[in-house]
Amino acid sequence: MGSSTQQAKQAARARGLKPGTFAYRLRVFLELVRFEHTVFALPFAYIGMVLAADGLPTLRQLFWVTVAMAAARTLAFAVNRLADRAYDATNPRTANRPTVTGEIDGRTVALYAGVSLIVLLLAAAVIHPLALRLAPLAILFLVGYSFTKRFTVLSHWVLGFTDALAVGGGWIAVRGSFFAPDDLPAWLLIAAVMFWIAGFDLIYACQDVEHDRREGLFAWPARYGIASALRLSRLNHVAFLVFLVLGGLAEGLTWPYYLATLVTAGLLIYEHCLVSPDDLSRVNVAFFNMNSYIALTLLIGTFGASVV
Repeated sequence: MGSSTQQAKQAARARGLKPGTFAYRLRVFLELVRFEHTVFALPFAYIGMVLAADGLPTLRQLFWVTVAMAAARTLAFAVNRLADRAYDATNPRTANRPTVTGEIDGRTVALYAGVSLIVLLLAAAVIHPLALRLAPLAILFLVGYSFTKRFTVLSHWVLGFTDALAVGGGWIAVRGSFFAPDDLPAWLLIAAVMFWIAGFDLIYACQDVEHDRREGLFAWPARYGIASALRLSRLNHVAFLVFLVLGGLAEGLTWPYYLATLVTAGLLIYEHCLVSPDDLSRVNVAFFNMNSYIALTLLIGTFGASVV
């Protein structure tokens, strides 16, 4: 216990914050749920809403979808941190996470997960009855994806599909349907986002090859090598662009959407130029910066297409 407490204090000092203060607790919470990564999935929930509304959704729809997304993300990351705590402790890249250093205990993380689950279900009930009926399936993926790397290399695509459900949530909030022929654009964009997320998760996982091999995890780079993972990532991003175009055609979108898709292709090319099997030093730039730009570019392009 003493060692854990000392480690927590050292981590707090490294962050330049005094333990017990509001700023410290907020910093630890945001680090726990990786709040900055919300920029990946949230824009696609908004894209689903804009497409379904053929313009702007209502403020009520926007508010509750945002609440649902925040709750879903907190639930997923809280469960992930609990599930991976032992693995994080043996990985130099993740050894300073709050759940490892002792800055936040397991019961608190479980409480975050429980509250987030309740908020997610409440938001789904307000959004639409169909959203509530499908919520258990979404929760299965939100909770379950953290465990898939223990037994399958498909974990990257499970994560991709989990994040891609944001499109479906936004679409359902406005249309109130998900399985009708007119809902095809939503499914095409879900496929697009799945391949996009899987593609950059393959790049991100290249950082942990030695650790994942040592722990017997099934990440693709650990199983088949970094070069194979980077090639597969490129193929996934080609599929991403193909499904983006198909989704735009199915919805009859105008030129701003395709301009955004073209910009996205350029950003992806640059992203892949940042990493190679021999140089992974710029993985974080490729992972966070480029993909943040991609999500926001497509959101702007989709909105532009809805008003032009």
